[in-house]
Amino acid sequence: MDKERIKGKAEDIAGRVQRQVGEWTGDEKAQAEGLAKQAEGKVRNAVGKAKDEIRDAKDKLGKDKLEEDRIKREEEDRKVIERDKDVA
Repeated sequence: MDKERIKGKAEDIAGRVQRQVGEWTGDEKAQAEGLAKQAEGKVRNAVGKAKDEIRDAKDKLGKDKLEEDRIKREEEDRKVIERDKDVA
């Protein structure tokens, strides 16, 4: 999990708390600041999620490439074995 997701979730929660306290006390400035903090946390969380998805896609491509290379090596090995059988 990307660090941005963790920071974003923490910021979102802190913003919710600040906004709620502002609502209870009637402090409009605290409400607005809390709402802004929530929004920033949600954006940061979304950025972290996108990073995770990109990283996962790269990992999958890497694994697919390794599997493709393994299959090619096996095919080449079979060809060599067949050629050696024909020579013998």
